[in-house]
Amino acid sequence: MKVQFWGAARTVTGSMHLLEISGRKILLECGLYQGSRKKAFERNRDLPFKARDVDAVVLSHAHLDHSGNLPTLVKRGFEGSIYATSATRDLCTNMLLDSAKLQSYNLRYVNRKRRKQNKKPFEPLYTTEDVTRTMKRFHSVDYDHSFSPIPGVTVRFHDAGHILGSAIVVIDVEEDGKRLRILFSGDVGRKGLPILRDPQIADHADYLIMESTYGDRLHESSGHAKEHLLEAVTTVIDRGGKMLVPAFALGRTQEVVYRLNQLHEEGKLPSINVFVDSPLAISATEVFRLHPEAYNAEARHALETEDDNDPLCFPGLQYIRSAERSKELNDLKGPAVIIAGSGMCEGGRIVHHLRNNIENPATAILLVSYQAEHTLGRRLQEGVSPVNILGDPFDVNASVTTAPGYSAHADRDELRSWAGRVRQAGQVRRVFLVHGEEESAFSLAEALRGDGYGKVEVPERGQVFEL
Repeated sequence: MKVQFWGAARTVTGSMHLLEISGRKILLECGLYQGSRKKAFERNRDLPFKARDVDAVVLSHAHLDHSGNLPTLVKRGFEGSIYATSATRDLCTNMLLDSAKLQSYNLRYVNRKRRKQNKKPFEPLYTTEDVTRTMKRFHSVDYDHSFSPIPGVTVRFHDAGHILGSAIVVIDVEEDGKRLRILFSGDVGRKGLPILRDPQIADHADYLIMESTYGDRLHESSGHAKEHLLEAVTTVIDRGGKMLVPAFALGRTQEVVYRLNQLHEEGKLPSINVFVDSPLAISATEVFRLHPEAYNAEARHALETEDDNDPLCFPGLQYIRSAERSKELNDLKGPAVIIAGSGMCEGGRIVHHLRNNIENPATAILLVSYQAEHTLGRRLQEGVSPVNILGDPFDVNASVTTAPGYSAHADRDELRSWAGRVRQAGQVRRVFLVHGEEESAFSLAEALRGDGYGKVEVPERGQVFEL
């Protein structure tokens, strides 16, 4: 029995971990690698193993860095089943179709320039047809219900509290008369976040595969996030400009809208037009409305007591699907808030809003999502100017601020607390830290050793461990 780490190893994107048990293989996640465009395309296209050799996929949640390369796996010959919660399956339908369409759209722009330069045009990583074939392989499983992806292995999902449908994966294995439990954290959420329940815990584990995204830092409290948002809105009204909020369509957009709705209900939100300019975010919001069983008590109460029974809507909020309406925002006069994907500014409509507004000093950019290395969002966060947007340089005259209280990932102390509860529940032989840049992962590894964990590994890409 062994595990090999092929993605999210000393980085936060492209999550992909391969378990081999009694000659059969289970893939935990199949995410898109994001970063340097050339490196990302090559790594996403060239899978490091034969897709046909994978017997099953177990998916913790729908974010593209965890699910986004599933169509490539199917395109390369995978014929097994993909197991996920029902909310994750519903969200992936929209997320993966949008990913395929976005690739095609972005390549049209890039390829026009390449043809003028007499260069060979790029092909998309996968198409909507590949996504359709992928969705046929999904099997939905509710939280706390057992299933067997391969003989000798039983799996259960617990609520991870990260995004809608996110799961902590409990894997019980029986091989050659031996029994052991592997616990895969997926992405661990935070206590007290709006809409979702707090993350759960398994009662014990022999091996722990755990995320480390914020293993070296602390967040401001989630309660401060609402006040930070109000301050940013007030500032942009005073400037008479636009506030651009790059936000992941799944999770972060709904949280920002929920916070704005709270401010409106409290009578604190100034009069301002708010646009959610993202067809994917609109579709994801509709999926949220279909799964109130995943809500925490506060969100359920809001759903039951609001006059329109919709805590994701308030006066002045407009959801925009059409490209034509999106383009009209370029000519919009007066202050406004525009929430659009992608959260790392690597694609989607936010790129075009940045292109049209980033050189205007009245523009404010509020970063509410994690910004991975080599992304446009990270360069903005680090104060780089000029920046390249769709191949052209732009001076950054807009103000750029970060609101860390919006993170849906547990921070250093929250990760240590969660891991401590696992250790107290039973003996853990070894911990593998994934989904974190090196500084974060190694910092958390040192902290966990100090907390009593004996063996804590930070795997390199392709590294194999016997279990």
